[in-house]
Amino acid sequence: MSANGHGRVGDVLARALAGERIGEADALALLESRDLVRVGRAANELRNRRVDPQRVTFIVDRNVNYTNVCHTDCDFCAFYRRPGDRREGYLLPKAVIFKKIEETLALGGTALLMQGGHHPDLGIEYYEDLFRSIKDRYRIHLHALSPPEIQHVSRRSKLSIPATLTRLRDAGLDSVPGGGAEILVDRVRDLIAPKKTKSAEWLGVMREAHRLGISSTATMMYGHVETLPERVEHMRRIRELQDETHGFRAFISWTFQADGNRLADRVPEDARPTSFDYLLTQAVSRIYLDNVDHIQSSWVTQGMKVGQVALGFGADDMGSVMIEENVVSAAGTTYRATADDFVRAIRALGKVPVQRDTLYRDVRVW
Repeated sequence: MSANGHGRVGDVLARALAGERIGEADALALLESRDLVRVGRAANELRNRRVDPQRVTFIVDRNVNYTNVCHTDCDFCAFYRRPGDRREGYLLPKAVIFKKIEETLALGGTALLMQGGHHPDLGIEYYEDLFRSIKDRYRIHLHALSPPEIQHVSRRSKLSIPATLTRLRDAGLDSVPGGGAEILVDRVRDLIAPKKTKSAEWLGVMREAHRLGISSTATMMYGHVETLPERVEHMRRIRELQDETHGFRAFISWTFQADGNRLADRVPEDARPTSFDYLLTQAVSRIYLDNVDHIQSSWVTQGMKVGQVALGFGADDMGSVMIEENVVSAAGTTYRATADDFVRAIRALGKVPVQRDTLYRDVRVW
């Protein structure tokens, strides 16, 4: 029998279920096995041991992309516009952001996920002023600025990463989203986003945030030019930093969205990840990332049906209702849902729907 065959998978899953930490070769064997049913079943069992098996959580928040102006030119991004694009480039005025917050609060939302491009004109003072203005007016959690944005602000303002994060935290930043990770392997990053934050830099921003008491999420965007071992390498780096800081609340993975960007030309259609690949990768992430409490289903890229199925493959959380979303939709994928849609999908599985806040505290049990 081959090393990656039935026997190897059974051995890896048995060890994981016995409480043993699996290694990179084990995770790779699971991905290569294509044994979705057995891997998914084990991931679901480990999920049920880590969090309440009867509950599935979600959050009501809004993704506000405050600017689309960016000089980083990532090949996979259909959202950004280059500096100087007067026709389609934008920077949202405060009044527009305030209105979006008021709409979010009126819908029972608890958080603002705020991310944007690497705008060459925006330094630390812009963000301090914006965050303070928001916090002076509204009780809302600011889940804002991915590590590449924080690095951009630090460079633009000639500040260290710790100094930048300290000033942002003091102005109102509550937590950091895991965007910009893509695949934390520099071979891949050099191909798809050569101007962007390198792997060690992304991890370094997160390390400093965690040290300052700012928790975060971790993400992975896959299914383009990375190999399966590189997918595992990404998860290894997340797990090692989590061992060190315990600052990641959740892990969210999603598949590359191919419309409207340059990277699509380098990823043949028959090589693009399917729903099968998505569910298998998510299940392996639950098994391998044994120190991350929450695994989030990516219904925004997969659709509600697959997002619902993912709850049986290691995920315990459906993520955000996403009152507004612009980046994924710019790449041709547009799924919409309400809190009622989430509640119906969760109840259909015989689970209890729970609206949570960003820090996974209960807001409402449905």
